[in-house]
Amino acid sequence: MRIALVSSEVVGFAKTGGLADVVGALPPALESLGEEVIVFLPMYHCIRKTGNFESTNVRFQIPLGPKLVPGSLAKSKIPGSNVTVYLVENPDLFERDNPAYGRGFYQFAGSEGTKKDYPDNSARFYFFNQAVLASFPQLGFWPDVVHWNDWQSGLGPVLLREKYDKSEDRTLAEKYQKVRSLMTIHNIAYQGNFWKEDMNMAHLNWSLFNLNQLEFHDNLSFLKAGIVFSDRISTVSPTYAREIQTPYYGYGLQGLLTALASKLTGIVNGIDYKVWDPANDPLIAGKFDARNIQPGKALCKKALQHELGLQVDPNIPIVGLVARLVQQKGIDLVIESAWRMMDLGIQFVVLGEGDSYYQNALVQLQATYPGRVALNFAFSESMAHKIEAGSDCFLMPSLYEPSGLNQLYSMRYGTLPVVRATGGLADTVTDANAESLANNSATGFSFNAYSSAALYDCLYRAIDCYRNHPQDWAKIQRNAMTQDWSWNRSAKNYQQLYSTIISSQA
Repeated sequence: MRIALVSSEVVGFAKTGGLADVVGALPPALESLGEEVIVFLPMYHCIRKTGNFESTNVRFQIPLGPKLVPGSLAKSKIPGSNVTVYLVENPDLFERDNPAYGRGFYQFAGSEGTKKDYPDNSARFYFFNQAVLASFPQLGFWPDVVHWNDWQSGLGPVLLREKYDKSEDRTLAEKYQKVRSLMTIHNIAYQGNFWKEDMNMAHLNWSLFNLNQLEFHDNLSFLKAGIVFSDRISTVSPTYAREIQTPYYGYGLQGLLTALASKLTGIVNGIDYKVWDPANDPLIAGKFDARNIQPGKALCKKALQHELGLQVDPNIPIVGLVARLVQQKGIDLVIESAWRMMDLGIQFVVLGEGDSYYQNALVQLQATYPGRVALNFAFSESMAHKIEAGSDCFLMPSLYEPSGLNQLYSMRYGTLPVVRATGGLADTVTDANAESLANNSATGFSFNAYSSAALYDCLYRAIDCYRNHPQDWAKIQRNAMTQDWSWNRSAKNYQQLYSTIISSQA
């Protein structure tokens, strides 16, 4: 099969979250299964600076409102693979990211310090979607399936069906008509909802602006557009696929997704076991695997305590947290229960940045418990690996978690996750109880209610197991470390879904 993945982020090029990890890892995994795969990504300033690309002869002009705006393609490779990444070039639209000035891929820091969306995001990503589709004839690459990802690529399926399928060049039209679309929702809370007059900017027929197609609360919704016009929809875990059909998790799109439930599939994200492998990780102090956890993991714990200025003591349980410090990640529950958690005699290590309210509360906690709380308010890939390897437990009390990656990293490193059973966390972590311990399926600790009391009770169970039931703890560690959450596993599920899309449209 020929597959084109379209994304606003790809790890190794541009990343703000898990979307980049998915689109950086899935294509090489598909390639290893024998599929022909390419990726499309905007050329951001951070990519331009690296010089890690080459030009192509692909040029195009995109109608953007009343103007024809030029663009081109450069190309590179996903690191460690032969998968080609085509970089959509237009400096005015895409090369504005500069962390030193508070400018990111989608947002900039206002004068008061709060982040604001670029006012032309709709035009930027409309151009990106058009560029992808306009490139196929010049590249000579006609995909069987275009795999669109999140709202930034949501207009692609609409443009494919409403513009390119209807090209005046009948030969081209017939080729486009054979192309199928898969839309993946990585986080339904981010929808790309814009002023309805952007219908004119995108040269979309106003007949499409209706309740059943592009209109959402009198806005043009990129995500809704992608959902409605794609042949199939996927999201990043089976539980999240069910959750987003409910008012609590659906962010207003639950009715649409319920109506389209027969088109909706949940596939759990994988992780790259070449990068996240405690037996070969160059970023950690000791090496270990499921057959021989100690002394390697103990060395990692000792090194983490020493580096972060914590008391070096193998018997004190370390609880780690690596996350954006926002409500979605359940940080409010952590803050509410933090003082009770500390009474369990733990050391607490945090890596992440986010809301100043949460950061200030954690600083206060650190001042109250000197030498027992370590805070890192800037993301570090190296420190993330050290926390995963050196901690005993890992907190993920998320309000919602479409898939989640850190619980998978944690299990791989024998760091038992303490999670709220939502989305991908529910699909990947099996709570340690009498039944799961007896049948060797326990891989962590989970709770259901979104409350600080439920989080505390769950962590209490984990710490009690760590201190008083070391044989059970070791058994859960081995179970967790031997799970297969590799991208090879996930890629086979996507491969099957692509095949279903193609065969159902034949």
